[in-house]
Amino acid sequence: MSTLNRLVLWNIDHTLVDVGRVTREAYAEAFQRTVGRPLVRLAPTPGRTESEIIFETLAFNDVVTTDDHLPTFTAALVEAFATRRADLRGHGRVLAGAQEAVAALAHVPGVVQSVLTGAVQPNAVLKVTELGLADHLDLDSGGYENGVYSKAALLELARSRAGERHEARYPESATVYIADSPRDVQAAHIAGSPIIAVATGSATEAELRAAGADRVLATLADTHAVVSAVADLTRL
Repeated sequence: MSTLNRLVLWNIDHTLVDVGRVTREAYAEAFQRTVGRPLVRLAPTPGRTESEIIFETLAFNDVVTTDDHLPTFTAALVEAFATRRADLRGHGRVLAGAQEAVAALAHVPGVVQSVLTGAVQPNAVLKVTELGLADHLDLDSGGYENGVYSKAALLELARSRAGERHEARYPESATVYIADSPRDVQAAHIAGSPIIAVATGSATEAELRAAGADRVLATLADTHAVVSAVADLTRL
């Protein structure tokens, strides 16, 4: 891979890690603290931002939302994750090849890696830190749920942050998003950046291809395939 300024943005849940059990427990606790009764149904999470999941979960559970619900629920969710730090290590897992892929890309000249996730920043950082993935990720350049922007807009924000932090330019064509859902594919298309879709979430390879992913991988287990895909999609 030739030396170019490239930005690789990783989705976290179901792309790098599986922390589904901890997420469900944290949402249940946050819902109980916010609403005052047990959670019955959690909204679908793939490709969604935290605010989308929260509002849909409240609707699924017949809660009439007010302006206070989102900040209250979000704060409770951050606290619920923080108290489950040990559970993330005990019950979460790094998906096959994720550690190796991140490490391999870290050794490619000109590549900066960060995250683009629907999770709020404290929870996102906790996940990758506790599961040992943070060393090669510039987490300050990441795009995180903030209650205002879509994932497509967050991708643009991450590009801008990375450019400022590393005094480099990361055009759309040199920014690769690696994620696992059709919604993520759509976000990348809106932002004008190529996407490598990995069938490690709820979507199949066929569904990811149909959504228009530039490259589809079954898993991240083939490190060479991941590195080659980043190189191919950012060749200027």
